[in-house]
Amino acid sequence: MTGEGGHGTTPRLPLVTDDGNGRLLLAVGLAAGPLVALGLARFAYALLLPAMSEDLGWSYSAAGALNTANAAGYLIGAVIATTLARTWGTRRAFVAGTAVTTVALALTAVTSTYAVLLTIRFVAGLSGALAFVLGAALVAEASHRGTPGRAAVLLGVYFGGAGAGIVAAGLLVPWVLDVTDGAGWRQGWLTLAAVGVVATVAAVLAARRVSDPAPPGDHASRWDRRRIGWAVAAYTCFGLGYIAYLTFISQYLTEQGMSGPLIAGFWAVVGLAAAVSGLAWGPLLGRLGGARGMAVVMTALAVGTILPVVLDGAVAAYLSGAVVGGSFLAVVTAVSIAVRESLPQPWWTAGIAFATVAFGLGQTVGPTLTGWVSDVTADLGTGLLLSGAILVVGAGTALLQRRPA
Repeated sequence: MTGEGGHGTTPRLPLVTDDGNGRLLLAVGLAAGPLVALGLARFAYALLLPAMSEDLGWSYSAAGALNTANAAGYLIGAVIATTLARTWGTRRAFVAGTAVTTVALALTAVTSTYAVLLTIRFVAGLSGALAFVLGAALVAEASHRGTPGRAAVLLGVYFGGAGAGIVAAGLLVPWVLDVTDGAGWRQGWLTLAAVGVVATVAAVLAARRVSDPAPPGDHASRWDRRRIGWAVAAYTCFGLGYIAYLTFISQYLTEQGMSGPLIAGFWAVVGLAAAVSGLAWGPLLGRLGGARGMAVVMTALAVGTILPVVLDGAVAAYLSGAVVGGSFLAVVTAVSIAVRESLPQPWWTAGIAFATVAFGLGQTVGPTLTGWVSDVTADLGTGLLLSGAILVVGAGTALLQRRPA
């Protein structure tokens, strides 16, 4: 069989085993991709943002723009993911994306120059998109002969890797900041990079145990994108809405008077909920289907997003963290199911990449929009309320997507 890279005959490597447990272990290993790309490179930024803002004198808009740069890189990475998978091979591009993102984590610690930080965040987003999109394609390849419910569980486990990254960051970063009297944001990034090195090794080992998906061929550029149009539009709203919470929530809770240890506990709740969300939502999403599942999960996510604004106190914040952490990755699982339901298997990588591009457009605008609204109103809570409203619109949009017979 000719590999995607076009370099001759490349035998497909076997899965760990052909049974369900083997595929589950494979999904766990591949979950190192979202752990690094999202859990560490994207979401841990919120933990380090208060210390970086204070040290470097940033406004809300400047702080949001760094995550916009990350999201813009993610958008470009999603655009080129299918081409790189065809040229390099899906497994090779997945591993490269994970490794480059880890290097970017370390480089974030070595400069205070805003333009350089913007560039590093952009690169981390681009390489992170390769890891995320192509890892999902590898999991889809490993699960495409299974039942929809089983595939939903495997995808949920894979995306739950981002939750594991949030847990690691939530435990390590506040500890680093505490022992450095709040000034050690550089050491925080280096600590995250060390976790990324371990995760990259896991990604390499897992990628060796799964086949590259079959090359989509020339017809991949001609598939009908309308078949997943409403689901993708809803996913754009998700990108717009969710990112504000995960960018600014630490800043918001700090301004509301929550202490460092309480915020560390909050992030542990978010991460743990995210890590198990695939197992919790997977069977339900398998029954509901991708589009209806998106509507249900995005509604829950909207409620969790506005909770800290409408209710005061640590209890409300922790409940919000549990709801948001337990919901946002399930939206990613749901849209992957919608792609899997609506498109033939050779188009899955292209479909996931297309959805990720739309998502990337939303989350590119989201942080800067929220930062601008918060600067204008002098209140981060207003930005969070706007995000909740966008998520409700997305939930309604998802219901317009028809589930194929």
